[in-house]
Amino acid sequence: MGERQEIRLPDIGDFEDVDVAEILVAVGDPVAAEASLIVLESDKATMEIPSPRAGTIVEMKVAVGDKVSQGALIAVLEASASESESAPTSPAAAAVEATPSDSSDSPREPGTQSPSPAAIASSDRGETAPRQRPTQTVKDVEGTEVLHVPAELVPAGEASAHASPSVRLLARELGADLRLVPGAGPKGRILKQDVQGYVKSMVAKGTSSGVPIAGVSVAAALKFDFSDYGPVESQPLNRIRKLSAANLHRSWVTVPHVTQFDEADITELDTFRRKMKPEAEARNIKLTFLPFVLKACAHVLAEFPHFNASLDHTGEHLILKRYFHIGVAVDTPNGLVVPVVRDADTKGLYEIAAELMEISTKARERKLRPNDLRGGSFSISSLGGIGGTFFTPIVNHPEVAILGVSRMEWRPVHREGEFVPRLLLPLSLSYDHRVVDGADAARFTTRLGELLGDLRRLIL
Repeated sequence: MGERQEIRLPDIGDFEDVDVAEILVAVGDPVAAEASLIVLESDKATMEIPSPRAGTIVEMKVAVGDKVSQGALIAVLEASASESESAPTSPAAAAVEATPSDSSDSPREPGTQSPSPAAIASSDRGETAPRQRPTQTVKDVEGTEVLHVPAELVPAGEASAHASPSVRLLARELGADLRLVPGAGPKGRILKQDVQGYVKSMVAKGTSSGVPIAGVSVAAALKFDFSDYGPVESQPLNRIRKLSAANLHRSWVTVPHVTQFDEADITELDTFRRKMKPEAEARNIKLTFLPFVLKACAHVLAEFPHFNASLDHTGEHLILKRYFHIGVAVDTPNGLVVPVVRDADTKGLYEIAAELMEISTKARERKLRPNDLRGGSFSISSLGGIGGTFFTPIVNHPEVAILGVSRMEWRPVHREGEFVPRLLLPLSLSYDHRVVDGADAARFTTRLGELLGDLRRLIL
């Protein structure tokens, strides 16, 4: 018999209590090294967890619907005889074996955070580790550091609340301000049931004060028994739609939205694109209009930096971003997701087109990673392949603007005393009126229309 090994959940970043969405193997199944065992779902992304070595599954310790955190026991593997006798454990596998199984609520000693298996493996191959995002230390009631999280994920004032990372995530999903939640745990620590009880109590009040969400009071939802009027069917929302609903609601009630409508004459662009399609197809690339729109947006954002910005948590400072990471809304069977094309200003049209094809496929197959959805500075929502004219997209908070693109249409345009057919592309630019004025929005769409009308302007 081969050596038995416990497989524990490795470091998956700033996530805790992640849902087990799918089990890919069963007891008795042989698995190869790096073969996927389970699929986790969190924050609009899915993550496949691989086996650190080859062997046979002896026990599965998780089931669909379970919640797991770093160090949780996933399965027990009986390593193949040849591997257990001759193959040394890889650095990544060693890291997984060494992952502690302690509860994520247990305090960590400062400075003792272990590198992730991916980081160890990358170091072993001589690769450069990715740049770390700025983090903020969250402490418990005794002042002990318990988690280092990205600074932008800690709302103002929440860092002073005494709660675990999983409780903070639950509070953000439910729209509860932890500063208002009384803690029933040791030394006033806020527990999950405290957050749930607080939200239920606010909903039960049913008064005009409503439920506090992101500092705004909204009326509680009315209750109806729709079956009184005919047959009904209740379908639970999946995780993606629940998270999207919370984020969209937060943005809608906290951001003063205004939408600027415009049209771009893309007749010459259409001619150029058709000429380049054979060359693109030779590269296995589908050259749609979206890469042109994305590239032109990156150029315009550099000219109008207030659109490539975010307000800080106080609302008193504007953070101007010197990078151009553009999110592109992708319609999937499970809901809308917005993966990000990074550094769009430095990439060519073919490179952008290939990346759009890749992230769209990953989104529909639920293979996006958390980092694929982070760091956007501006968003584009394209309905051109479906239909419609104009619409009012909701700003993807904490961004300050989003561009909606609708279906292009041939229409007669009066030029030099006669009507000529021109291909027009409807544009809908929604923006945060606290940051952007109407005149600037009009200038933005006008400039975007100029670039889409004549691509030569991109090199001027």
